[in-house]
Amino acid sequence: MTEKSELSPASSTRRTRGAARLSSMNLHDFGLLGALLLLVCVYAIIAPNFLTEFNLLNVLRQVSIVAIAAVGMTTVILIAGIDLSVGSTVAFSGTLAALFLTERTEIGVIAVLIAVTIAVLAGAGVGLLNGLIIGLLGVPAFIATLATLTGVRGFALLLTEAKPVSVPVGDYSWLGTGHIGPLPVPVLIMALVFFIGYVLLSRMKIGRRIYAVGGNESAARLSGVRVTRLILFVYIFAGACTGLAGCLASARLSSGQPAGFIGFELDVIAAVVVGGTSLMGGRGRLSGTFFGALLIGVLGNGLTLMDVQTYWKQILTGIVIVVAIVVDGIIRRRGSQAS
Repeated sequence: MTEKSELSPASSTRRTRGAARLSSMNLHDFGLLGALLLLVCVYAIIAPNFLTEFNLLNVLRQVSIVAIAAVGMTTVILIAGIDLSVGSTVAFSGTLAALFLTERTEIGVIAVLIAVTIAVLAGAGVGLLNGLIIGLLGVPAFIATLATLTGVRGFALLLTEAKPVSVPVGDYSWLGTGHIGPLPVPVLIMALVFFIGYVLLSRMKIGRRIYAVGGNESAARLSGVRVTRLILFVYIFAGACTGLAGCLASARLSSGQPAGFIGFELDVIAAVVVGGTSLMGGRGRLSGTFFGALLIGVLGNGLTLMDVQTYWKQILTGIVIVVAIVVDGIIRRRGSQAS
């Protein structure tokens, strides 16, 4: 029995498509890194305080909360979904953790771990609700998460009578403001979440199924992927990431803010989209998400140091998002032509 020395046409085509996608994604990452380095150089000249150790660590601390939520959002957008309830979920989960801690006479390590668990489970619960509405009831993700955005926010305001919930400074605040060695705690937690996301998407079968559903849901369903279960898993995972982000945010502020984080979901979605994850689903990487979050964080931080009005940050972020979507369209068209 002889072995074939040449690849079949179908196999060759698949490899060509895969190489084209990989090349496009690598170019996107390099482009993001180049834009980030250019921005850093400009700010280093214009804003002398930008390159100080204190400011750079502060940028990483600020970016970490957005980036943790963006890990979950990446998986959602990879299946061609969306989650508009992120800001409300951050406020809700952080407020629940703060409410638990206000009942404690002492805030020790055990109490902090319970508070973190409450926040993560609260976020996962919102994600489960989103997944059920989208996966089982067939409601479009935009409408479903728009509804939970309003409902979850309302529930957080109802629990607290629309008042912030203060947490005594202590072990809980350390989660948001403390350091381990030279690095802020939120940055280390962000690294852990990105590692979990990387393993999930790159080293597990469910990761391949996420890309498959985003690329072609009908084909994935015909090949045996249980799409509804996958949707549930993705939204629960995204909710858990958002709950953790909410916990870190309330720890940093030493309070739960039921009326806070309005528009936070836009920063998270922007980080994912600028990072190269396609809104059409099926294409994207966590490395791009990290660079996207870092780019937006650096952009905002530099403008703040230059005393530029917040409105300009919003305008420039909007421009960056439009550019990212245009680039994504160009990459998709070139990928289609290459195939």
